[in-house]
Amino acid sequence: MTPLERLRAALRDTPQDEWVDAALTAAAERPETIRRSFAAAGRRVGRAPLPGVPGWTADEAARALLLAALPADRVPAETGELYRYGDADEKRAVLKALPMLAVGTAGLPLLHDAIRTNDARLLAAALGPYARHLDQAAWRQAVLKCVFTGVPLSAVNGLGERADHELAAMLAAFSDERAAAGRPMPADAAALLDRLTREEA
Repeated sequence: MTPLERLRAALRDTPQDEWVDAALTAAAERPETIRRSFAAAGRRVGRAPLPGVPGWTADEAARALLLAALPADRVPAETGELYRYGDADEKRAVLKALPMLAVGTAGLPLLHDAIRTNDARLLAAALGPYARHLDQAAWRQAVLKCVFTGVPLSAVNGLGERADHELAAMLAAFSDERAAAGRPMPADAAALLDRLTREEA
């Protein structure tokens, strides 16, 4: 079962499944309707965690499915517009949907925008599976921002594979700054730094 199929199956157990079906059909046949449906999703399906799909809420799932239902040639443009003009919940849903959409690298500007914000939820969503498209320098800076803003490093997809000696050097410098200020390094960042240091030695 694909991630999109898992989201759709989980939403079938919600009271608003008929609304979801109608909205998906409309998005496929009349793409201009997606903006109204995308904004209404929080009201129509709720924002509760989605049983069986850890880390997803019902509105996020509905929004991801709406984007996937669009004709392929409309996906990149609509994704960008819905992110640009959406509220924080809508932006987060777009970021989480990106790995499931045929957008190639067209979603990178959205990641860069999310990483620049101070919204921890957007930063965490930006570092999901789609972050594989970030170049290594931008990815390292994003990881360091997670440490700085308190986003758990467990949110960073592919951390074990991409963490390198340059990230270790950045974390060591940050650790020194924290120590000088009498503040401890977050436990997950300290553990990562320790692992990278041992591997390098």
